[in-house]
Parts: sequence; C-alpha cells; structure tokens
Amino acid sequence: MKFPRNSKILRSQFDFAPFAAVFFLLLIFLMLGMLITTPGVSLQLPVADDLPGTAAATVGIAVDASNRLFFDNQMVDERQLKARLHDTVRSSREQLTLVIHADRSVTYEQLLRLTLLARDPAISITNILLATLPSATATPATK
Repeated sequence: MKFPRNSKILRSQFDFAPFAAVFFLLLIFLMLGMLITTPGVSLQLPVADDLPGTAAATVGIAVDASNRLFFDNQMVDERQLKARLHDTVRSSREQLTLVIHADRSVTYEQLLRLTLLARDPAISITNILLATLPSATATPATK
C-alpha cells in the first residue's frame, strides 16, 4: 500500500538567524553562570609536596585568614568546636584523624591551639594533619 506524501521537501534558503540567536543566548547564560559565587570558605592553602596522607576516617576543621573556625560548613567558636568534636568522636566507631584546613596567614599559635584542643582528654584525637596543595610541578609518585 502506498501512502500519499503530504510533506514537501524544503526548497527555500536555510535561515541561520534563529540558530545564531539561540547560540548567543546560551553563551550569555553560561557566562552569567560563571559569575555566581559558590558558597564556602575562601582559603589559600600552603603548597607542599610528598607529605603523608591518611586512609583512616577523618574530620575536618577550616580556619580562614581572620582566624574564624568552621566545622561541618558552619562557623563555630572554640567552645562549640570542642563540644562538636567530642560528639563526633563519641559517635565514631574508629579512631579519627583531624585534618586542619588552614589559610596561609594563620599563625602557628592558632594551629597549636587547635592541636591542643583536639588532644584534650575529652576528645582524644591524636592523629592531626595539615591540609596542603601539591605544587604545580609535582609529578605523581610511581610505584
């Protein structure tokens, strides 16, 4: 059975103007999307190579350039940090490692205070690491 053809082949010139308009709109949306800031703490971590990591469970603290403390993406003071670390360690089934994400401008004194806070007998975190960035020229170690 032969069906009648109702469609006609396009014989006019193809118009690129609508496609160009859609392309430029997509380009504008992508450019505007890059301007949207992502939430979080702005840190400039120090650069170091060949530092040990950990495969154990970790808990992280962030310290920005203004010495503000962040735990679980919330700003806390030292008293709140101590209580929340205590709760986290108590609820964990294994030994935790504290990873301190500290800005470059954070003083050694502030890092020492956080270390001593974590080593408090009520919290008893003994493994403490400082988060760093690898250098741009670092090559991955081959085994």
